[in-house]
Amino acid sequence: MSVRAKKHLGQHFLTDLNIASKIVESLSYEGYDQVLEVGPGTGVLTKTLLQKDKRLFLAEIDEESIAYLKQNYKSLSDEDFVGDFLKTDFAFAQGKPFAVIGNYPYNISSQILFKIVDYADQVPEMVGMFQKEVAERCAGVPRTKDYGILSVLIQAYYQVEYLFTVHENVFNPPPKVKSGVIRMTRHKREDLLGIEILFKQIVKNGFGQRRKKLSNALKALGIPEELKTHEFMDRRAEELSVQDFIGFTHLWKNAR
Repeated sequence: MSVRAKKHLGQHFLTDLNIASKIVESLSYEGYDQVLEVGPGTGVLTKTLLQKDKRLFLAEIDEESIAYLKQNYKSLSDEDFVGDFLKTDFAFAQGKPFAVIGNYPYNISSQILFKIVDYADQVPEMVGMFQKEVAERCAGVPRTKDYGILSVLIQAYYQVEYLFTVHENVFNPPPKVKSGVIRMTRHKREDLLGIEILFKQIVKNGFGQRRKKLSNALKALGIPEELKTHEFMDRRAEELSVQDFIGFTHLWKNAR
């Protein structure tokens, strides 16, 4: 049997085995015994992942793909499939750490990344392919157009490396854009303890009106009186580093 790529699922199946191998080998496989592949499709990554000495789970919602994978990889069974990545609570991992890898559906890539950040305590490492523009935003630096909410929230928890670019012609069907592969490795930092919710609110509000100074962009959050004259109030969100945002959040919390 074959699998039809479905537009509504954002499916573009990678056909280049060398690139698939490069993606799989970009994980370190250190410090965890479980790997979750998101959107395995026709199994171009799955084939190599099954050769690793790790427990492999697959997040897939396309029944045609699931049937294809079971038919072609006899070691796979129902318990290896965990359903919709965006809806799972990762109970399959039993509270243990797991890496995430995939050729991610472009139409939900940001949601996938935000969910990984929400479960950063369980996900020490992530490797995957995204639309090039999204991959560049993940690795974005201050004072550039790529730097935004995604950049700050991800980099607060992970070191991000842009590994390589992938051309459109190695997919079936070819997407209309180039793709980029990144690796995210979790930081050991503990300076987000106790401020995570507030930190995310400040980052999201700050970039929600990115052309405005923070004195205006953060007004809806009720800026503490002693911070209204802080030097950051005259800056835009894109001018602050990740560490600036973390330090500012601590000041904000302590002022309340």
